[in-house]
Amino acid sequence: MPRFTPFPALRYCDSQIDDLIAPPYDVLSPADLDALNARSPFNITHVDVPREADGADRYDAAARVLAEWIDARVMSYDDTPTYTLYRLRFVDASGADRNIVGVLGGLEVGPYGECGVLPHERITPKASTDRLDLTRATNANMSPVWGLSLAGGLTELLMEPGEQIASVTLDGVEHTVERVSDPARIEAISAKIATDDVLIADGHHRYGVAQQFRDEVRAASGSDSTPAEDTLVFVSELVGDQLSVEAIHRLYSDISLDDLVAALDVGFERSPAGAASASTLAEMNERGALCLVHADGNAEWLTPRPGAFDDVRALDGVWLEHLLADVDHSVTYQHGVDRVADAVASGDAVAGVLIRPVSIEEIERTAREGIVMPPKSTFFTPKLLTGLVIRSLA
Repeated sequence: MPRFTPFPALRYCDSQIDDLIAPPYDVLSPADLDALNARSPFNITHVDVPREADGADRYDAAARVLAEWIDARVMSYDDTPTYTLYRLRFVDASGADRNIVGVLGGLEVGPYGECGVLPHERITPKASTDRLDLTRATNANMSPVWGLSLAGGLTELLMEPGEQIASVTLDGVEHTVERVSDPARIEAISAKIATDDVLIADGHHRYGVAQQFRDEVRAASGSDSTPAEDTLVFVSELVGDQLSVEAIHRLYSDISLDDLVAALDVGFERSPAGAASASTLAEMNERGALCLVHADGNAEWLTPRPGAFDDVRALDGVWLEHLLADVDHSVTYQHGVDRVADAVASGDAVAGVLIRPVSIEEIERTAREGIVMPPKSTFFTPKLLTGLVIRSLA
C-alpha cells in the first residue's frame, strides 16, 4: 500500500499570490512565460521554467534564485511537517458546478505496482531531461503529480477546513490551499491513503523523473531513507463528483487519407456529421460514435459496426489502436475540437479523430485489473498550479 507523508512545506510568505503562481510548465508557451516573468520578479516561473542567464547554466541559476528567495523571506518553510488541503472550485464543460478537494503530501516513489502506485495509461517516452536537471539543481519538487486514491471516504476526511493560506482565481477556477498541522488529523489522512492504491492521473513523466532521481540519490548516498524516497503529489479520491475528465483527440499523419479511411472502415460505419464544433462532443456521446475530421472542415460520424470490437476493450483509444495496429502511420494528441480542426486544415495532420471521455467507472475498472490505457486517454481538468507548495529534497 502507498506511503503518504507530511513535510515542512515551502510556501510564499505573501498570501496575495496572484502574481506569484503559474500553470504547470508543460502547458506554457513562450508568450505565456514572458507574461508570467513580467508579472513579478518572484513569479514561480523564474525557478520552475528557467531561461538562459548570462551564460550560466539555467538550472544552477534557478537553484540560486530559489535560495535567494528563501534567504530574503520571499518564501519560508512550515515549522513542522504538514499536509496542504487543495480545493478547486469551477464550472465544468457541461455547466456543472465542481468542488474538488485533495491533499498535497509526499507519496512514496518506487517501481509501479510495488509500492501501491499505478500508472493509468501507457507512458510515451520523453527525450528531454529538463525536469530531472531542475530537480538535481534545486533539490526540490516544484510541480505536483496528480494521484487518484482508490480509498473510499478520503473526500469526507478532507472536507473539514484547515488553516487557510492563500486563494487565487485563474481562468474561472478558484484555487485555495489550507494547512493541516494537527498530528491526529495528519495521521488519519496518512492512514486512509495507505489503505488502497493510488493511480497516477496526470504527471506520469514527473513521477518517472522522481523514480530516476531516487535511484541516483540511493547510489550516491547509500541510503534509502532520504526525502528522495517520496515526491510531491496531490491526492484526491477517485469518485465521479471529484473529477472532471475530458478527452484528448487523435491527429494522424504519415499516412494517406485513403489508407486511413480504409483502416477505419473495418470497424466503423461512416456518415455525414457536418462541421466539427463543441456541440459535436455532446452528440458523440448520444450517438455512441467517434468523429473523423477532414481538412475541408467537414466531419463524419464513426459508428462502431456490430461485432467489430467484441473482443476489444470498450475504449475509443483502444479501438483506434486495434484498427491501425498493422498500418504505418504517426499519431499525435490534441485537446480541444477547434485545435484538432485547425491542425487538419493547416496540413499538420491528414485527419483527426475526436474521441469520447473515459468514464470514471472505466478508469477504476482499468486500475483494479492492472491494465493501462493507451497514451493520452484522459485529460483531467483543471490543471494544478505550480508555486502553491514546494517540497524540499534536502
